[in-house]
Amino acid sequence: MTAELVRGQNHPLSESRLQIRVSAGQPVVVAATLGDADGRVRGADWVAHPASPRLAGLEVSRQAAAEHRLAVDLDALPEAAHRVHVLLALPSASGPARFGGLAAPFLAVTGTDGTEVVSYTVTGLEAESAVVALELYRRQGAWKVRAVGQGYADGLAALLGDHGLDRAAELAAAVDEAVAQGAARAVAPPPARVTGGDSARRVAQAGGGGPADDRTDNRAGDRTGDRAADGLAGHDPVPGNGGTAPAPASGPISYRHPGRRTSAPPEPAPAPPAAQPGQPHQPVAGDATGWTMDERLYNQIWGMFEDLARATAAYRSAVDFAESRLEQELDRVLSDPRTRVGPAADAAREEARAKQAELVDQARGVLDRDLDRLVAEAEVVEHALPPAFARWDNPVWQGYQVPLETPMALRLGDLHLPERRELRIPMLVRLPLERGLWIDSGRGGGGVDASLVDSAERRRLALDCAVAHAVRLLAVHPVGDYSVHIIDPGGTAGAALAPLLEHGALKEPPAAGARGVTQVLERLTQRVDLVQMAVRSGAVDSLPPDLDTAEQLLVVHDFPHGFDDRAVTQLRYLADEGPSVGVHLMMVADREDARGYGPVLDPLWRSLLRVTPVPDDHLADPWVGHAWTYEPSLPPARSEVVRQVLWQVGQARRAYGM
Repeated sequence: MTAELVRGQNHPLSESRLQIRVSAGQPVVVAATLGDADGRVRGADWVAHPASPRLAGLEVSRQAAAEHRLAVDLDALPEAAHRVHVLLALPSASGPARFGGLAAPFLAVTGTDGTEVVSYTVTGLEAESAVVALELYRRQGAWKVRAVGQGYADGLAALLGDHGLDRAAELAAAVDEAVAQGAARAVAPPPARVTGGDSARRVAQAGGGGPADDRTDNRAGDRTGDRAADGLAGHDPVPGNGGTAPAPASGPISYRHPGRRTSAPPEPAPAPPAAQPGQPHQPVAGDATGWTMDERLYNQIWGMFEDLARATAAYRSAVDFAESRLEQELDRVLSDPRTRVGPAADAAREEARAKQAELVDQARGVLDRDLDRLVAEAEVVEHALPPAFARWDNPVWQGYQVPLETPMALRLGDLHLPERRELRIPMLVRLPLERGLWIDSGRGGGGVDASLVDSAERRRLALDCAVAHAVRLLAVHPVGDYSVHIIDPGGTAGAALAPLLEHGALKEPPAAGARGVTQVLERLTQRVDLVQMAVRSGAVDSLPPDLDTAEQLLVVHDFPHGFDDRAVTQLRYLADEGPSVGVHLMMVADREDARGYGPVLDPLWRSLLRVTPVPDDHLADPWVGHAWTYEPSLPPARSEVVRQVLWQVGQARRAYGM
């Protein structure tokens, strides 16, 4: 399964010969630099760029393009090279002058057979015209890839200079000249012959199914095109034609997915019933692309999230425009002393305010229409979700059975915006977890509800959240595929953890005291080391027979009580290296309690996905600038659903002799 990286995250590389695909909405220049153990570029001969595209073990494109493929052979790199940086830059001769003016670049690292290893969408760029997108680096003889996303507003020259390259400006100028010469030599391909039916199909694939006002009615094509353009939900852009593959002029159409080894086409999504004249569109669960119902529901939820983000961004932009227009008209009235006071001035002010109110009302009407459709769709989708995607109050849990395979994603909670608080979008994360979880039991949140909860209650709710997430993870995995370990140094979580112990969901009681902390961390650290060594050497079959090969979840409560410096180092190691070999971390902690460690723990907090036990608007959306309010997924008060699910899990474990 492809690992979708976020900025700062790394992932091991098991192959030495790789391809790196780059997709952008506009032509970009791709280059690569080699770095020594200190990260410095020793000279211009350690830079692959359009004017000199080949180095030992590395080759880049000769000109600017919207799609690139880089070839990398890690074994053929110079012995002194410990790092490879993949660079993106905007051509200075044409196109936008900053990455903020085009779609977020998407990169995918693949093996020689085309199988994706990792992908990364470079978000958050604004005024930058050059960026370090990815870093391949060697540590202890093994190669890894890290998502960097470091931008430079002063362009390629500043980027190269920051890597220690002398005469960086001259090299950047040589790159620009080579790109300009390549553009002059390029010959545009003839336009593809497209029949009427193929043209309609291409429009649907590109998201051009209708005007913006009819976005919801044409949602299947709209969302597919949007995700293909920016690499969301694992869909890669297709080279050429603005992200859409040109249809063949003749011959049969192949429905084979290039990344899937199957000859059967995907089962089509159910067609929505035709709306009668004057009746609203009826939403349908699974109204998205995908090979299974779960995948279609996952993609549909992604589409709902994108629709809500776009609709809200358009509304806020319209309100800002109305406010700025009001200010301009009022300034114009006040700038003339003859119209500053008197009945004419009052009438002009009233007219300006009326225009502003009219614009806001029109924008709100469009927003309400779009949100009403999304509310109706969310209601239909919610009742069709499988247990891994569903809320705890969903009836699907009443008929829960232990699954036979791991789902593609897991629900951590809900997301909503202040424009329509009752419209909740499920927050899904892909499985296996690529980052650990940090359930923040402190008071650092900015939500309204956070200020109404005292410290003791917030800590209790944080522990309840951890138990609910752990139970959900156990419930959605097949029997024996997931194990949970708990560190509770002070022994204060006994009441909350009682259901896990009663029904046999834990192999051993929670570890208490400094000795218990040390034993659990030593055992999991050793497991990570053994599996990493086995994977690197290709000797997975030689692992000890008593090694638990199931995914491991470590729940840490009351951190940093009971942790010495060695234990803290091991915890950081598990957070960084554990997810790649099936060891995941869930911390229930208040950052203020660990302030004595200073900046030593900053990398630990940054490596974890922060969630809160109460609604909080801490999740930022760099694409449209929204602050999403996160609400945790907790069982209803006095509900027995968690105990019922744990009973089923315990029965299955006992049936298998676990």
